[in-house]
Amino acid sequence: MNSPTQLATFAGGCFWCLDAIFSRLKGVEAVAVGYIGGTAPYPSYEAVCEGRTGHAEAVQCRFDPSQISYKTLLEVFFSIHDPTTLDRQGNDIGTQYRSAVFWHSVQQEGEARAYLAQLNSTLPADHPAVTMLCAATRFYPAEAYHKNYFATHPHLPYCAALIAPKLAHFTQAFSAIFK
Repeated sequence: MNSPTQLATFAGGCFWCLDAIFSRLKGVEAVAVGYIGGTAPYPSYEAVCEGRTGHAEAVQCRFDPSQISYKTLLEVFFSIHDPTTLDRQGNDIGTQYRSAVFWHSVQQEGEARAYLAQLNSTLPADHPAVTMLCAATRFYPAEAYHKNYFATHPHLPYCAALIAPKLAHFTQAFSAIFK
């Protein structure tokens, strides 16, 4: 009998990169790119990028916990972005690029808090992870052209320069859970 799937939602910079990586994990059945954590209903990519809505670019993963644990998803998430930079990932600057875990259950909240505490215990006290931990709010799917963006446009400069190296590192570091 199949176990019920769960949702996991992460924001950590550009959602194109997160999508490219999470969609390649065994046990992740679907990845949606979109917006979460803001105040404006039905935000557009343009409004989010301009910082007018308060939303973060994020991915929402539907996963089978019998195949991949939430803790493993957290491990992947924290390894593919810099959780110590406030409202920034590389050249992407603004609250829409913040590091955040949006939990969907009390169990996920506890696991995320424990993981973040463990991570911070390994970081310099003056350079902690600034990842926000928040209850999941309404997730707004992004415009259709954002889905599988890297797979569709691997040779565009942004994809080739930023996503491809992260994906190569991920493939090597997490080969056991790569599809």
